[in-house]
Amino acid sequence: MSTVEDDAAFEALLRHIKEQRGFDFTGYKRASLVRRVRRRMDAIGVTGYEEYEDHLTVHPDEFTHLFNTILINVTGFFRDTDAWDHLRDEILPAILRRREGRPIRVWSAGCASGQEAYTAAILLAELLGPEDFRERVKIYATDVDEEALAQARQASYADNEIASVPEALREKYFTRTGTRYVFRKELRRSVIFGRNDLVQDAPISHVDLLMCRNTMMYLNAQTQAQVLQRMHFALAPDGVLFLGKAEMLLSHSAYFRPIETRRRFFGKVDTGVRERGLVTVPTRATSPAALDPDAVLQRSALLSSAAAQVVLDAGGRLVMSNHRALHLFGLSSRDVGRPIQDLEISYRPLELRSHMDEAVHQRRTVWVRDVELHRLGNEPLILDVQVVPLSDDDGGHLGLTVIFNDVTQYRQLEKELQVTNLQLETAYEELQSTNEELETTNEELQSTVEELETTNEELQSTNEELETMNEELQAMNDELQVSNETLRDRQEEVDRLNRFMSAVLGSMNAGVAVVDADLQVLAWNSRAEDLWGVRADEAVGQHLLNLDIGLPLEDLRQPLRTRLAEPDDGVSTVVVDAVNRRGRSVRLRTTLTSVRDTSGSMPVAMLVMDVLDEQPAAHLG
Repeated sequence: MSTVEDDAAFEALLRHIKEQRGFDFTGYKRASLVRRVRRRMDAIGVTGYEEYEDHLTVHPDEFTHLFNTILINVTGFFRDTDAWDHLRDEILPAILRRREGRPIRVWSAGCASGQEAYTAAILLAELLGPEDFRERVKIYATDVDEEALAQARQASYADNEIASVPEALREKYFTRTGTRYVFRKELRRSVIFGRNDLVQDAPISHVDLLMCRNTMMYLNAQTQAQVLQRMHFALAPDGVLFLGKAEMLLSHSAYFRPIETRRRFFGKVDTGVRERGLVTVPTRATSPAALDPDAVLQRSALLSSAAAQVVLDAGGRLVMSNHRALHLFGLSSRDVGRPIQDLEISYRPLELRSHMDEAVHQRRTVWVRDVELHRLGNEPLILDVQVVPLSDDDGGHLGLTVIFNDVTQYRQLEKELQVTNLQLETAYEELQSTNEELETTNEELQSTVEELETTNEELQSTNEELETMNEELQAMNDELQVSNETLRDRQEEVDRLNRFMSAVLGSMNAGVAVVDADLQVLAWNSRAEDLWGVRADEAVGQHLLNLDIGLPLEDLRQPLRTRLAEPDDGVSTVVVDAVNRRGRSVRLRTTLTSVRDTSGSMPVAMLVMDVLDEQPAAHLG
């Protein structure tokens, strides 16, 4: 590929980048820009610019790597310490004295990952104190690199990134979180990050300190002039521009004067052009029009108009434009006096010159409706363009004013209204269809009602049967209640007899045990508990011979069997030697008595154990 073709392909690549991502690199120095793009092409193995443009289309992620290569984003805390010391000791105190308690605005243009913006915040917080800093200071930090801005918003830095911050300031303004340092949250709120292209976007205004360090060195002379004009507009009359040590303003003395050349601090020069309002040809301060209140009022009214407006003289040269036109069409003071055909506004967003000729020749206002203005990264605007011929009192042609009325919102409302009408028509058709369905459903409901009436009659018949069954159940319930009352009476009688028997057994001075035919213990009085150390609840239900007590129960097995087998033979008495629960030897008289109920169906025997003699426990010596 020849050099001319190669250059054309490179320019086409730059236009592609601008159209796809809104980054305009056409103002960068070509040699540096070509070198960095080539570096990225070599990294992915692409040789031609057209091939690289195709690669960007197929692989959108490549844009991020390309921008990082071009923009570099080299920055740091307190970079060029000598310059920051001068800012702290001389520049900022002078700004604070001039502001005297009023708000302070700082703009860090080309902030990269935010270190210089936070450095300025630290110095101002040191001079003002945290409270005044939060109330008075706003630091606007901008860049075109969204990835760098995302990192800056985190306000989080590694050890090597924070190393240039003095230890005392590091402890005061950063919080250690894991392996990183995070800038203090209450001060972080005063630092506002946002995307801004110095070449294309409107500058931040009324700035007391503008920091743009080692950014313009990548721009060519023409683009630098444009950017510096925007910075001149951005600064307050007594504002200060802080550049990097690789940048100088020797060729721009009309805009800035040196304050401290070696450290790159510059002050704003009053150019005589009104900073806010119309971009127009400078006039002498002693001009009567400049002092005429009515002229000032008319000028201010034009400036504040919501519609973009430009004024052309009879020769078709730009005389003035208001704020809205500056923002929409990128006009500047350098465009004043230029022929309209040399300006982009003559053909974008529409071919304007034919409508200007029509307005002049026909001496009437020409309207052009619904003109679309496409802006990178934004929704298109819909404009109604009004070309108005201007004439003097004698009817002589003075020039033209072109007014761009923004009707985007109205057109959107019209579209929304059309969509709403279509939706209403559709809803009406659906309503009619629903009404027909409801009529059909009503007939089905009528049939269902008839079926329900039949079902209701069947339910009434079933209800009568249930009422009859309920009466029978009620009668059975009454009988059950009587039976329950009888059972309760009997239970109370049984409980009373049990309490009586327990009282009788408990009142006996001898130990008493009652067993059934299987020698299962049925009763065990308190004297037996005391004698053998076995509670009633432990003894009742157990086999007598299985109880672990000091009574020789085997000697009583046969007498008990005899009493149970021959209940009418009277009483048997057995005298035995035993050991009570205290380990004392006792001599017992055990009386065995048969017990039978009136029916004789349940043989029971009762053991009555009387202590005849008790010996003290033997002691081992």
